[in-house]
Amino acid sequence: MITRFGLIVALFLAPQVCLSQSDPSQLAREAAEQLSEAALALEAAETATDRVSALTQTIRAYENGLDALREGLRRATVREAAIRAEFDSESERVSQLLGVLLGIQSTSGPLVLLHPAGPVGTARSGMIVSEIAPALQRDADELRQKLEELVLLRTLQQSAADTMDQGLQGVQRARTELSKAVSNRTDLPVRFLSDPADLQRLIDSAETLEGFASGLSGMAVGVDPSDAVRDFSAAKGTLPLPVSGTVLRHWGEADAAGVKRPGWLIVTRPLTLVTAPWPATIRYIGPLLDYGNVIILEPDAGTLMVLAGLEEVYGELGQVVPAGTPLGLMGGVEPDKDRFLLNAMNGSGSEQTETLYMELRLGTEPVDPAEWFAETKE
Repeated sequence: MITRFGLIVALFLAPQVCLSQSDPSQLAREAAEQLSEAALALEAAETATDRVSALTQTIRAYENGLDALREGLRRATVREAAIRAEFDSESERVSQLLGVLLGIQSTSGPLVLLHPAGPVGTARSGMIVSEIAPALQRDADELRQKLEELVLLRTLQQSAADTMDQGLQGVQRARTELSKAVSNRTDLPVRFLSDPADLQRLIDSAETLEGFASGLSGMAVGVDPSDAVRDFSAAKGTLPLPVSGTVLRHWGEADAAGVKRPGWLIVTRPLTLVTAPWPATIRYIGPLLDYGNVIILEPDAGTLMVLAGLEEVYGELGQVVPAGTPLGLMGGVEPDKDRFLLNAMNGSGSEQTETLYMELRLGTEPVDPAEWFAETKE
């Protein structure tokens, strides 16, 4: 079959097929460009005044580029399978078309003009050929376009591994540099919190996340004049998700064990960056109960945003962080390029192995995040 494909391509040379913006090859090429731009941004971040902001944007660019490359490869695999299935189902017709075209190609001009019935037969056969020629040409054009697309898809899949490898190495380097930059950061304002001993007693006595958050909301906080927190009510309905992912369970939806929680469970990929959706004060940061690392933000007086399940956390208690500030990384292990390629081509979604739990609490009561977040999905 491959030999036949190559022969047809050789017979019908034509300009490269035009691809739409939704075409998998186009999407993958754009993803490769995004990753190249991210690599340049990583180099530029070395001399940036605000390295934390620059590296945060760089990691997001890498994450977006890798996501786009995954999607491009998934679509390419689906499209290739569809084309091959079509060829298999129409193999007899394709063979007949190939035979006709090869016959026309190999027959000399004078012999084509000869017919056993003489000039009249030649004229009649010529009329028949003239009628079927457009149909043959259309079939040939359609076949050529599909074959060109198949070649493009195969080339894409073969070259994607190197692009992925470079992207995975780049994003890992950016994460390492970000951890260093955050630890060296000294420019964030700090709010004066209540007695650390009171906070420790609350941690020691907490039995549930709800109980801890309720107790925390009742603890007084002194406001530093440099406080940068803005009116949170203006953000209602517009907040971005704190992590690139998909909401797996919404407010009040039961999990496999039948447990309902007053928040969202967001599924995401390993080592994905978590950022602050809105300017806020860090009211708590660190391990809590069985939730892993937890960050509790206060975007407005009496309002708490709980983020639980991080592997690594950035920041210090009392810091006032701008919107988009990196808060930490999810856990898990980044797949190597071979596993990345396999998962992307299978389109199984198995890479989304990490979960971030998020609650929003006004006073002591949790509220549905859907009222505040402009939910986005991959």
